[in-house]
Amino acid sequence: MIKRRQMQDEKKFRFYVAQDDLFIDLNLVQFGWEKCAPLHQFGPAVRNHFLFHYIIDGKGSLETNGQKYFLKKGQGFLLCPGQISTYYADPDDPWYYTWIEFDGLRARQSLTLAGLSEQQPIYTSTDPARHSLQDYMLQIVNEGERSPIRLTGMGMILLDELVQTSMTRIQEEKKSLRDFYMREAINYIEENYMHDISIEEIADVSGLNRSYFSRIFKEAFSVSPQKFLLQYRMTKAADLLKNTKLPIHEIGRSVGYDNQLHFSRAFKTTFGIAPSSYRDEHHIQIL
Repeated sequence: MIKRRQMQDEKKFRFYVAQDDLFIDLNLVQFGWEKCAPLHQFGPAVRNHFLFHYIIDGKGSLETNGQKYFLKKGQGFLLCPGQISTYYADPDDPWYYTWIEFDGLRARQSLTLAGLSEQQPIYTSTDPARHSLQDYMLQIVNEGERSPIRLTGMGMILLDELVQTSMTRIQEEKKSLRDFYMREAINYIEENYMHDISIEEIADVSGLNRSYFSRIFKEAFSVSPQKFLLQYRMTKAADLLKNTKLPIHEIGRSVGYDNQLHFSRAFKTTFGIAPSSYRDEHHIQIL
């Protein structure tokens, strides 16, 4: 079920690019491990998704946002979408790390709970002798040819372990009221995305004014409610394009777009290709 696998040298590195199945909670993009050469450099570069590295052995450094961090075995670092970064292996003790690139609603929540962000990118374990995070990441790589559902489930366990072991973890109790509002908003989106709903309407259902709602929504999920609603609708549309024979205009209506042109523009903005082209590339034959 993997779209592409590249494994050029088993002694130096392995990585997988995951199938482009889309999940709202967690979407794995790619994952792997590498034993770097001295002074091996990646960047300056910008990612479209979250990218987390965990250092299995050795040392290296990360440069981002005008800061330089020196990292060693047992630590990790997070790169956020749109963040410019460069990282280097140590000249004398180059690092061996495993990584995972991902996105999704649950992923953003977990990173917030772990206290990791663009401003605080460094992961340090509360128990340096505990290697479970490393083990979970390597398990995903080692089972990289399993089904997307299985890999996503393993990824959810990994996120929980990241939260539980992070030294910068934020206590959930402090955010219980905000989380209540956000659950109300997400539930409303899940039940009504197929209708012409507005952000004002979602905020009203949550019992908040729009400006305050938009602010705490972005704090919780690192994305505006408008973008989240768009991504949610387009993910549902992609699933219908792959798994049904519905005409494109009916799929548009099914995700809240009465105007097919507006739907096609929104879909292309999200995926980079038109709905018809996406269906041609990904449609599952239905008997």
